[in-house]
Amino acid sequence: MKKILFLCTGNSCRSQMGEGFMRHMAGNKFEVSSAGVEPTEVNPYAIKVMAEAGIDISSHKSKSVNEFLEQEFDYVITVCNHAKQVCPVFPGQYERIHWDIEDPAHAKGSEQEKLAFFRKIRDEIKEKCLEFLNKLNN
Repeated sequence: MKKILFLCTGNSCRSQMGEGFMRHMAGNKFEVSSAGVEPTEVNPYAIKVMAEAGIDISSHKSKSVNEFLEQEFDYVITVCNHAKQVCPVFPGQYERIHWDIEDPAHAKGSEQEKLAFFRKIRDEIKEKCLEFLNKLNN
């Protein structure tokens, strides 16, 4: 089974959403994980907007990239520039992919404005996951 690691700074939003979508869309084709270079906790807004999309990430935990340094992956997908710049080298051959996605954790405004921004980012990540899977299937 091929392995994918989503990597961002805090492992709180973007990488968690990527992990959730990829697990949902790819079924058992991939073993999917996510991590952060400076892990925090899973953002409640990320949990909420993913639930709206029918994907439960409420049991996800924010993990450090250090937990994965000895593992081999087929794909390492960075979802922010900071993670791209400090991404460690993993053993074995793998493809490094970068998706430059805005951090929804920095959303400002009312509850509805923050949720709208999280939904926008969620939808962008969903599209990128679909594109990734479509490319592999062609």
